[in-house]
Amino acid sequence: MPHPDGMPPQQPGKLWLTEGGIETEIMYKWGHELPQFAMFPLLDNPAALQAMQDMWRRSLDVAAQHGFSMVMNGLDYRASPDWAALLGYSLEGLAEMQHRSIDFLRELRDEYTGQIPDMVVCGTVGPRGDAYGLNRDITADSAEEYHAVQLTTLREAGAEMAWTMTFNNIPEAVGAIRAARAIGLPIVMGLTLDSNARLKSGPSLGEAIERIDAEAGGGPEFYLLNCSHPVEFEPALDGGDWERRIRALRPNASKMEKIALCQLGHLEEGNPVELGQLMGDLARRQPQIDIWGGCCGTCEVHLEEIARNVKAARMEMA
Repeated sequence: MPHPDGMPPQQPGKLWLTEGGIETEIMYKWGHELPQFAMFPLLDNPAALQAMQDMWRRSLDVAAQHGFSMVMNGLDYRASPDWAALLGYSLEGLAEMQHRSIDFLRELRDEYTGQIPDMVVCGTVGPRGDAYGLNRDITADSAEEYHAVQLTTLREAGAEMAWTMTFNNIPEAVGAIRAARAIGLPIVMGLTLDSNARLKSGPSLGEAIERIDAEAGGGPEFYLLNCSHPVEFEPALDGGDWERRIRALRPNASKMEKIALCQLGHLEEGNPVELGQLMGDLARRQPQIDIWGGCCGTCEVHLEEIARNVKAARMEMA
């Protein structure tokens, strides 16, 4: 069912799944190049479009098999003005591709109506700069102006939420949240941590969440950790009250440091069984988290292990 007000509130026994590492899978498993790491141009490639549809269907099949609801993020991580200009898109052309990206997800959702308990269609917002850079020149005001372009189009396209991914800079996070609130689009803030269990720009996870919440007038709907393996983000979970603001986890498949991972030139799938077990352990220790998925290197194999372990952990706790 559509959710114009964003994610439904948490409900006992209700779990959500997301897709896995769509960019790394389409590149390294199915051989489609992603200039500037952008997926939305593949909508114009019939072979890539078929591969993408099949990727999502495999993830949706995992959700259906285990009784999970589904959060559907899409092809628009790079669908913002600076990245679109590098790809040769005008602002009008970019808006068209954003609409097509959301339509892509809605059509898949319609295929699974009646098979999955609930589904939410979301737009994906990436950082203005390199996700692994410091991005210290970005201010809250400049980020609000910049991200408002993509967020406005997402609202017009009928996205039910915006999910930011791989943000590591507090001012940019604050600006994106302010922009979404002004537009009236619910937003999730996705943060990524490095091998020091901190944001690349320096602050700890707890410091970042507390500051973003304070400076953005209450912050996002909730927080997401993505593009980090549990060995990177678990040390940051110190039991502070701020942990209750984290509702979603989308880990990388591999324990490798992210820059080294990007330089491999091939898919690093890690150990799906171990990753599923780690997520099951986190499900026992972090009862507020009800949204589970994957990031770089993950696919339906990892999602299967995650769903099975998380479901078992929550059944033990019931």
